Amino acid sequence: MENPTSESPLSARGPTPGPAVVFTADFTSTRQWVAGRSWAYPHGGPVNPGDDKLDYLVEDPAYSRSGTFRATRRRDGRWNTGLLTTEGSEEAFTVRAGDVLEARVRLPYEAGAWPAIWTWRDGDQEIDVFEYHPDNPDLLELTNHVRGANLYHRDPAIRPGAWVGLRVEFGVRSVVWWVNGAQVFADRRGVGRTWHAYLIVNLSVCGGRYHPPPSPRTTEMSYEVRDLVVRRPARVLDLLDDEGGEDERSDDVGDES
Repeated sequence: MENPTSESPLSARGPTPGPAVVFTADFTSTRQWVAGRSWAYPHGGPVNPGDDKLDYLVEDPAYSRSGTFRATRRRDGRWNTGLLTTEGSEEAFTVRAGDVLEARVRLPYEAGAWPAIWTWRDGDQEIDVFEYHPDNPDLLELTNHVRGANLYHRDPAIRPGAWVGLRVEFGVRSVVWWVNGAQVFADRRGVGRTWHAYLIVNLSVCGGRYHPPPSPRTTEMSYEVRDLVVRRPARVLDLLDDEGGEDERSDDVGDES
């Protein structure tokens, strides 16, 4: 095969640029993240018993701003819990169709712990990057609530206290999950062209309807999130530049995913 000459269309285009990092999580940043409230909870919180959560969301930075998301038992039977969301923040970052999210998480040990990274906007648009319950020690829950697809992914490398690498592509036609570098699920449903949503990182506490609640002896629990970034393909960035910002039209990206 001949190498392309300097006059060839291939060489004129040059190499296709890789995805650009458009968001690097700084959990200490009040410009990026709002702590202790979310419209994924009724009235923005602080409680959500209808979803079988014992949570009582708190703004205290000790519960989330270090990247270690904590929960501690309250005298009223609820748990003070840490939650951060980009919704309502100054930057108001949204993940968009075609974006790729990467993160590392250290899973909790305690029964009743319910860590998650997920998306939310206007009462819907939920994609669960992951959910975990230590009573199912080798299982991650990976779910596309937007178009109804999920996988219970089992792996011996998933266990309480383990560090797990996560990667999710929010594709137009397929949301694709990788765990510890291996592709484990392509849902063939996708999010559609106009999807966009805010990020939520939190630690909830189970009320006992679907998973065991914490032991009476347990008074605190935690999990950790590191290296959370979102990358955006060049074709999406070009559309955003052409439209002058992140409006609804900029979601009309290609269908590679």
